[in-house]
Amino acid sequence: MATSTETIRNEYPLPVYNYRVEIGSEAIAFSEVSGLTIGYEVGTYKESPVGKQAGPRTLHFPSQRSNVNITLKKGLVKSVSIKTLYGWIQTVQTNQVEKRDVFIRLCDEKGDAVISWKVMNAFPTKLTAPTFDAKSNDAAIETLELRADLITMEAS
Repeated sequence: MATSTETIRNEYPLPVYNYRVEIGSEAIAFSEVSGLTIGYEVGTYKESPVGKQAGPRTLHFPSQRSNVNITLKKGLVKSVSIKTLYGWIQTVQTNQVEKRDVFIRLCDEKGDAVISWKVMNAFPTKLTAPTFDAKSNDAAIETLELRADLITMEAS
């Protein structure tokens, strides 16, 4: 039995190489995105034994959301790196933090977004310059680390 295109589109895993990153209203090409984690810290509560139970009773419950830390890596491009990324981290140094929403959109073969992650109220915490090596001919890769309030997911 042949598998239809619609079945493949809805039931097969998507490849991770076709994605788009938007910071504010600007699309920026990144070679790697990591840290899209939605999680909660776990609280523990111990209470006295009930009935003939030996030892304290331990209960676990979800508590505060875990910190959101996103790492973005890209090739160093003069116009984007200095104006956009360095300009953004400079707002932190002047104590006027400019928080932005960041969208990471996983796309299908046509380039249309299938699933989107919205990273809300993100601001840069670290911009790392490339590692310089006179024996290498690799591209210069810079790393931008962000802290955010919340991540949401939605299907497009």
